[in-house]
Amino acid sequence: MEQTPKGARLHIAIFGRRNTGKSSLINALTNQQIALVSDVAGTTTDPVYKAMEILPIGAVMMIDTAGIDDVGELGALRVERTKQVLNKADLALVVLEGKSGITQYEQTLIKEIKAKNIPIIGVVNKSDILPLSPERLESWQEMINVPLVHISAKSRVGIEELKQLLIKYAPNDWQGPPIIGDLLQAGDTVVLVTPIDSAAPKGRLILPQVQTIRDILDCDGLSIVVKENGLKQALANLRQLPRMVVTDSQAFAQVDADTPPEVLLTSFSILFARYKGDLETLVKGIKSIETLKPGDKVLIAEACTHHRQVDDIGTNKIPRWLEKKVGGKLDFEWVSGNHFPVDLQKYSLVVHCGACMLNRREMIYRLSQVSDKQVPVVNYGLLIAYVHGILERALEPFPHIQKILFSEGNSVVK
Repeated sequence: MEQTPKGARLHIAIFGRRNTGKSSLINALTNQQIALVSDVAGTTTDPVYKAMEILPIGAVMMIDTAGIDDVGELGALRVERTKQVLNKADLALVVLEGKSGITQYEQTLIKEIKAKNIPIIGVVNKSDILPLSPERLESWQEMINVPLVHISAKSRVGIEELKQLLIKYAPNDWQGPPIIGDLLQAGDTVVLVTPIDSAAPKGRLILPQVQTIRDILDCDGLSIVVKENGLKQALANLRQLPRMVVTDSQAFAQVDADTPPEVLLTSFSILFARYKGDLETLVKGIKSIETLKPGDKVLIAEACTHHRQVDDIGTNKIPRWLEKKVGGKLDFEWVSGNHFPVDLQKYSLVVHCGACMLNRREMIYRLSQVSDKQVPVVNYGLLIAYVHGILERALEPFPHIQKILFSEGNSVVK
C-alpha cells in the first residue's frame, strides 16, 4: 500500500466550508491523526495528502482541503488552492453540517464539480451534535441531486456506510489504458533499456521503469532489463527476437541502431504519454516544431522537482536540440511540481515530461488547458524521437497513432 506511487492512486478530495469537520473526516477514514483538528475555523491552510487503501478499490490518495468560505487575502489564496485540487480529483466528498445546511458555497462548489464530470458524495457531518431526520436528508439530496450519508467523524458513526458509497461511486475508467500490457500476448519478451547514469536514483530504478515491469508481469510477459551498452548482448543471448524493446528516451539513437528493424521499438516516455494523457494530441503537436523560429517562447513542464544534474534533460538537452533544429535561440521558461501556468497563449510550444508523478486526471486537465489556448504540446519522448529522426519507428506499436504523421497537412516524417 505504502509503495504504490501517488500518480497511480485514485484521488479522493474532501471539500467544504471551514469547521464542518473535513479534517476530522480524513482522520476517521484513515483511522489516523493525519490532519490537525481544531474548533478554530480555518485550521487547514494547504491541501493535505494521505495514502491509504480502500478495498476493493485499492490504493487511494485522500486530499484534505482548506475551507471554501475562507476570508481575507490569504483566505482567497487558500480557496484558489482548494479549487486547483479539482483538477486532479477522481472523486469528491462535499462535507456539510446540519446547523447551517446547504449554503450558496456548497451549491456553487457542487456545480463546479459536476461541470468537471467528477462523481460527488455529500457527507452530512456532526450527527452526534445535530442528528437529521431521514425526511430532511432526502429533501437535501433532492435539492442538490447528490447522494448523501449522515455521519459523525468524531464518533465514527456512518464511516463504514461512507466507505461503501466510495466503492459504489468510484469511477471505473480513472486509470486509463495499460502501460504496455495490451500491446503484448502472454509469453512475449520485452527488453527494457535503462541507462544508469548520474541522474539515476541510487539503489532503484525510476518510477516508469518499475511500473512498466509490473505491467509486463501482469500480462504474463517476460522482461529483460539491461543498460544501453548491454542491449546487443542481450539480443544475441535470446533464442528468438523479443516482441519489443522499450528504452529511456535519452538512449533512443543508440538503441535504435542496435535493435533489429523487425523488432518494435518505443520509449517509456511514449508509453506514459498514452497511459497518463492523450498520445494523439501529443503526436499532433510535433508538427509545430517545424514552424518554430528564433525568439519563440517555449514552456518546459516537469511534474517532479528532482535535483538537476549536469546536462539535465529538461534544462539542457531539450533546449539544445530545439535550438539546433530552429537555427537560433529560443526563449525558454520552466515550471515544475504542481505549478502549471494559466497564461499559456504566450507560448509557441509546450514540452511536458512523461507525467509519472501526476495522476491521469491532472495530466488530461493540463492537456485540455493547452489545447483550449490552441498551443501545441508534445512530451519528452516524442520530441527526442523526432529530433533523432526515429519518431516513425517509435510509434510502430501504435499504428493508428502513427497514421497521424502521414495525415494530410500533418506529415513530419522526412
